[in-house]
Parts: sequence; C-alpha cells; structure tokens
Amino acid sequence: MATHLKQPAAARTSTARRRVAQVEDGAARAREDVLAVEEPLEIRLLPPDGGPLTRVAVTMRTPGHDFELAAGFLYTEGILQHPDQIRSISYCTDPALDSAQQYNIVNVVLRSGTPYDPERLRRNFYTTSSCGVCGKASIEAIHVRGICPVADDALVVDAGTIGRLGEGLRQSQALFAKTGGLHAAGLFDAGGTVLATREDVGRHNAVDKLVGWAFLGRQLPLRRHMMMVSGRASFEIMQKAAAAGIPIVAAVSAPSSLACDVAEAFGMTLVGFARGARFSIYAGAHRIRFSHPGT
Repeated sequence: MATHLKQPAAARTSTARRRVAQVEDGAARAREDVLAVEEPLEIRLLPPDGGPLTRVAVTMRTPGHDFELAAGFLYTEGILQHPDQIRSISYCTDPALDSAQQYNIVNVVLRSGTPYDPERLRRNFYTTSSCGVCGKASIEAIHVRGICPVADDALVVDAGTIGRLGEGLRQSQALFAKTGGLHAAGLFDAGGTVLATREDVGRHNAVDKLVGWAFLGRQLPLRRHMMMVSGRASFEIMQKAAAAGIPIVAAVSAPSSLACDVAEAFGMTLVGFARGARFSIYAGAHRIRFSHPGT
C-alpha cells in the first residue's frame, strides 16, 4: 500500500535574499546576494493507536524534500525498516503554532502493527548522542542494529567513471549554483549517470534526503549504485550509506579515520579527494577497474 504524503503546495523556500557590501580593490559596493536557508526541522513519530507522539530529533536543515529527510533519517537510524510502516507524512500546521514554525515540524504516522516503543527510542538516542564512546563501539553499534556488510556482488566500475562523478554532481547542484553554500549527495548508477541529487546545509541531511527518496520509492537496498558527497566522508555518512546498502561512496575531500574503518568493516569501497581523474582509494579497491593497473 502506498504511503500517503500530504505535501502542501507552499512550503518554506530554500533560498533567501540579503543586501551585502561587496569589497573589491579597497572599495565597497552594495549588491543583493542569495543565501541558503537554514531552519530547524523537528521530526515527530506518532503511534498507530493515536497515543502520545515522540519527538525523535531536531536537525538544522535547508527546507525542501523534508518528507524524504524525515523518512531517510528514521530509516538510517534503524527506527523504520520498510515504507509500508508509514501511514502518512505531513507537516504540523496547527493554528496554535507560531507562524515561524509552520512547515518546520514533520509528523510521521505509523501503520497499525508497526513496532513502537517510545521509551526505547529515547534510550537509543540518548546513547547514540552521548560522548565518550570509542570508534570500535560505534561500529559495533551499527552491527547490533542489524546493518549487514554490503553484498560483494559483481559491481565493478571503471576508474574513469569515478573520475566523472564530481562533474556530474556539480552540474546537478541547482541550489549550490545560486548560493555557493550547500552540501550535496548524489546517487549514480554503475555507468556514472546521475539518478538523484539532494542538497542541504548539513551533509548528513543531504544523505538522509537521498536515502529517504530511495526508501519511499521502494528502491532499497542500493546494491548496484554509487553515492558521491561534497566535502568530506564522515562516520555518519558511511553509516547511512551502509544502511542503504550502497557499495561505493566517493567524497570530494578526505575521509575520516573512522569512515575508513566503517568502509572496511562493512565491505564498502571508499574514495576520497575525487576531483576528476585523480582520486585516492581508502578501502575496497577491488570494485574499481583500471585500464593500466599499477603496482
């Protein structure tokens, strides 16, 4: 049964205009600049029996694809496993809310039969947000959630295809072209064709929007796909990619050490500094084919 998404015609805009003083050669002139909007989004989970809601998370995001963001977050954090568990997703537009909060709260209503334990949710998010946990424990927590290593299937891509991902991502970043201030996550097929791109002020939000798009579209796991992210590859991004079953992740900048550990633990290919034909492979080199193999 299809999930009912109550998407309104007019949600919040993704960009805002500001008057700025642009300085050049010691002189300032006034001009109008376009900025990426950053606003909080609260994700609420509502049980199928109409009981009290649970405020799951608040994230600072760029408005746009908010329902995908909520669904992707709930999936990559292990709260939901299938889109059929969702009865509806809608904005909370309670007239009692301050107008500034309209469209900044998303309600995810569960279907009957979906496991729902608000106390467990609170405990889990307290644990995952606490400090003092080592990298090994963080990776073990992914295993405990039931995320399995990425299937080591026949996906092998040419090095030249990896080299083209960055340009494909840049060309699909419509909001970045206007503002210069957004991260992006792009999903590619094995031939390097862009299938979907999502942008946000938070790189993890961009990934959740992309995974949410695939989750609601019943396309998971993404075993035959690649993902490229702007900026660096972090533990969080690799954890979300592992949850979505993505075997190859490329980043414009460097990965963290823990991101490399996640890639190795879950059998993923991790590429950093992917800027044209030059890039570095930090894990899973067996998935990349070279025309002139080196030593």
